[in-house]
Amino acid sequence: MAVRINNMESNNRKVTQRLGNFNVIEYTKDLSVAPDNAVSEYFMAKMDVRRRQLAIALNGNDSATVQAGAMQWTTGSVAATTGVKGVGDLFGKMARSMVTKESAIKPEYVGAGMLVLEPTYKYIILQDVASWGPSGMAIEDGMFLACAGSVQHKAVARSSISSAVAGGEGLFNLCLSGQGIAALESNVPLDELIEVELDNDVLKIDGNMAVAWTAGLQFTVERSGKSLVGSAASGEGLVNVYRGTGKILMSPVAQSYSLGAATH
Repeated sequence: MAVRINNMESNNRKVTQRLGNFNVIEYTKDLSVAPDNAVSEYFMAKMDVRRRQLAIALNGNDSATVQAGAMQWTTGSVAATTGVKGVGDLFGKMARSMVTKESAIKPEYVGAGMLVLEPTYKYIILQDVASWGPSGMAIEDGMFLACAGSVQHKAVARSSISSAVAGGEGLFNLCLSGQGIAALESNVPLDELIEVELDNDVLKIDGNMAVAWTAGLQFTVERSGKSLVGSAASGEGLVNVYRGTGKILMSPVAQSYSLGAATH
């Protein structure tokens, strides 16, 4: 038995990123249009608003964990499991889901074949989790799309819970660590993201502009000035502060959250 997939790449559909067995397919044009939406689709393509899909090749020795409901099709002997490795693991996943706003059960696909996820208008960013160091990478809520089954998931808390509450931010973020590839769904393309490397130093950001950061960094929400009067005088209020040694992927522009409404 064998499966051969034809026309995955064509004049209109290209693989734009490859990292390990993770492949990002991008539609250069949306040819499946009708007269009533042809104009909007044309200008969307001009602004790089295109459908993208993640395709993961499984060889029988590896697996992939994906966001719940993200699978579109599979070939070969690929099967979905819950990824739950016992009662303790189930409770851990449920607890992490409650604090990170991620789905508790993310299906894990095993076997040999191809796994293709639903198309999205967001940008798909591939990252080697090991390159973020032993503490792993923390990601902003809602960005997780898929990762290798060897990647570990946990929740990391803000260093100062009271300041997170004051800043209107969540108290926890999903952290990915270990060995393997991770795919993130971003409203901002990788080319626009700025990477800031800290060596026992500090980064302050006015707003929720960081999309991923080294989980070992001390992350707090603080007043921009030393006092309430100083913050008021500077015209700034609370800022996200990252201290220590590690790196941060930061968007220099406000993210266009309307992209989320255009997915699938």
